Amino acid sequence: MSSGSVYALLAGFLGAAASLSAKLSLGADYLRDMCESGLSGWTRTHGGPSACDWLHIPLRLLCGGLLFTCNAVMWTFFSKALRHCSSSARATVTTTASNFVSSAVLGRLIFGESHAALWWAGISLTLCGLLVLHGSAPRTLSPEEGKKDK
Repeated sequence: MSSGSVYALLAGFLGAAASLSAKLSLGADYLRDMCESGLSGWTRTHGGPSACDWLHIPLRLLCGGLLFTCNAVMWTFFSKALRHCSSSARATVTTTASNFVSSAVLGRLIFGESHAALWWAGISLTLCGLLVLHGSAPRTLSPEEGKKDK
């Protein structure tokens, strides 16, 4: 696997991580619910007000900062992928497929989301196209063909 493909895969994952951070920081009360389920045993034994009443605010701010950080690093990796891949289509399709798959995995792990059969059919077609794109060798022009094009 070329370094451009690795950069593209990382860019796709970071794009999914940025989306996750945005959903956690701006979404409903995901962070408060996660906090309450994680600290449920602690609040029962110690009583009093829950730490989650105030803890979700710095967690949202942290996720907002993570959103901007992931986006900045994602664009850096994507530009490196464009530079190192043989074509911009290869870098773009690899990043997009990586983003789709990473979003599905993160959504399943964090939010318990599931996807319809149509989504799986679409991602399967995208991955098949990605295999065809990565399996083909870039075409180089011979000196005679280069002169004809000018």
